[in-house]
Amino acid sequence: MSNALETRVNTARNTLQRQLILGAVRELDVHATAEQVFEYIVQRHPTIGKATVYRNMRKLAQSGELLDIGKLHGAVHYDHNCREHHHFICNDCKRVFDVEGDFPLLTDLVRKTEQFQITGYNLTFYGLCRECGIE
Repeated sequence: MSNALETRVNTARNTLQRQLILGAVRELDVHATAEQVFEYIVQRHPTIGKATVYRNMRKLAQSGELLDIGKLHGAVHYDHNCREHHHFICNDCKRVFDVEGDFPLLTDLVRKTEQFQITGYNLTFYGLCRECGIE
């Protein structure tokens, strides 16, 4: 196979893999881990490799197509919502929820108290979600 043809084949395969991964993250809609995405995709595409999913999820996060929200409960979680937002993690069920909004009073306090130049921030709230908080 010529180098140009090999490059096109690899690019097409990589694009298909990325589309499968992005689609899975959106469909799962749970701030998925690479393992969850792999388990979801492999049911429909049994030839996909686990390393392929992990590698492409890191690349998608680096390119800004996914948001790496960090390690939670021992695994990195990814979000398809790449808009600026924050998160709430339930201490009981361990689910991660998006929190929309801005907190200008908090940033003003930090800016004035610490004399920092804030260029952005990410907040994570912890507690009990609506379902777990019901007794």
